[in-house]
Amino acid sequence: MKYYILAGEASGDLHAANLMKALKQIDPEAQFRFWGGDLMEAEGGTPVKHYRDLAFMGFAEVIMNLRTILRNISFCKEDISSWNPDVLIFVDYPGFNLRIAKWARKEGYKTHFYVSPQIWAWKENRIKDIKRDVDEMYVILPFEKDFYEKKHQYDVHFVGHPLIDAIAGRTPVDIAKFKFDHGLDERPVIALLPGSRKQEISKMLEIMLSITDDFKDHQFIIAGAPSQDREFYQGFIKKKNVHLVMNKTYDVLEISTAALVTSGTATLETALLKVPEVVCYKGNFISYQIAKRVINLDYISLVNLIMEREVVKELIQNDFNHKSLKKELSRILSEDHRKKIFSDYYELEQKLGGKGASEKTAKLIYQKISS
Repeated sequence: MKYYILAGEASGDLHAANLMKALKQIDPEAQFRFWGGDLMEAEGGTPVKHYRDLAFMGFAEVIMNLRTILRNISFCKEDISSWNPDVLIFVDYPGFNLRIAKWARKEGYKTHFYVSPQIWAWKENRIKDIKRDVDEMYVILPFEKDFYEKKHQYDVHFVGHPLIDAIAGRTPVDIAKFKFDHGLDERPVIALLPGSRKQEISKMLEIMLSITDDFKDHQFIIAGAPSQDREFYQGFIKKKNVHLVMNKTYDVLEISTAALVTSGTATLETALLKVPEVVCYKGNFISYQIAKRVINLDYISLVNLIMEREVVKELIQNDFNHKSLKKELSRILSEDHRKKIFSDYYELEQKLGGKGASEKTAKLIYQKISS
């Protein structure tokens, strides 16, 4: 079978790569053509565009780059028509993917969506497009099944969260060797995860790094994103207790005592690796003001949304500052608070449905398109 996969972000690259691996187990003749990243490319197939060329964050940034986005959409349609796949698999990234799905459905292609757009947070009216243009939806958060089926009468498949597989299948890090290889000393480590896009990294790191002098008995590691070059981060590293490790976010988290994490999939990854965290977010002023008015959620982190209560502290926009960050990091370094967080993290993992998300999804896709 010929699988055309569209993933527009780092998290989508991870989930799509694991799905590709599972599809190859079921379908040895599988051929892949994709928009994604390095992890997908490692699984084989033909890359069309890298997600770093697609990532525009926030309302204002999308408007400023609208011409590029429309050009990409037009090129994508032409490329799909030329290759003529058996199925299109969309991985999150709804602004782009739902446009392609609308066209693809009219053209007679089979459309499968893995990792639901977060329409339960905003743009709930997209349910009309999904019901019209998406043949099969595979959701990875437990509350999404009820949202689609009970509220909108649209059948979906809850397959569990693929991050559980990605983390469970890891080889444990040799902490002593890792520290030696990266020039670290014996002090405990605090991980800094500032995101994957240039504009968010710049905003987040400036504030994250402002507290390093307040925690001199710790050392800090910036987890460099695979979508960025090492040189981009060098300008931020001005103190001896700050280090940079590229493309090894899970290893960095595994050796860390605590983490400061930009809101997104990384908040859930950090929790599943059992690292106490503070969730941070500061966006473009205009984009934030618009988002505040259209997003109807009590929390922004996946951890708190899944648990339906505050498990990890969220510092958003003006609350994300030196004073608040110092206070919250001190809190998660205290032993009593850490015990409570670890207990909540284990409960979170149970809610996510256990292992096997990639395999379940691959089997369902293959059964649907081969029947």
